[in-house]
Amino acid sequence: MEKFTKLTGVAAPMPIRNIDTDMIIPKQFLKTIKREGLGKNLFDEMRYLDDGSENPEFVLNQDAYRNATIIVAGDNFGCGSSREHAPWALNDFGIKVIISTSFADIFYNNCFKNGMLPIRVDEDTLNKLMDDAERGANATLTVDLVSQTITGPDGGEVKFEIDEFRKHCLLEGLDDIGLTQQKSDKIDDFEAKRKADQPWMYR
Repeated sequence: MEKFTKLTGVAAPMPIRNIDTDMIIPKQFLKTIKREGLGKNLFDEMRYLDDGSENPEFVLNQDAYRNATIIVAGDNFGCGSSREHAPWALNDFGIKVIISTSFADIFYNNCFKNGMLPIRVDEDTLNKLMDDAERGANATLTVDLVSQTITGPDGGEVKFEIDEFRKHCLLEGLDDIGLTQQKSDKIDDFEAKRKADQPWMYR
């Protein structure tokens, strides 16, 4: 997993409450177990018209936001079914940070396991960041995980809170496999001792 330390990027405003995982990646795209390739179907039903063409009113189809790496969203982002394909699709599109007042617990946890940073802020802060995001081509935010700050296009800065363990994992690029590999010496020692004590288990 790539390390996350600091990101400066365009923030797309999505002032919609209860964006669920089916809106993020509809169920018909869940047949794959690959993490790559899902970005083209991110927000599929909002992003495309019935004839398959782009919906010009959807924010990520607008020129200023096509390369957005941050989403500023309404309450309860990622609710609905617990599909890990949702953070996969966001990540594959290029979204690395999502800012909201609240997240569904499973989606929130899945973000960290996929190298993404979900940030909880209070309503006043969200409104300010949403205003920043609505500046189009000037909607650039800088998210610094080390200092736990978000800096807006006008230089204003807000702080955010994050669990220290999750922060450590993002800064070091550690998912569950990476965390396990850090204990490889202890695992090897355990296996060697078990093999010596119970050799019949290895025949």
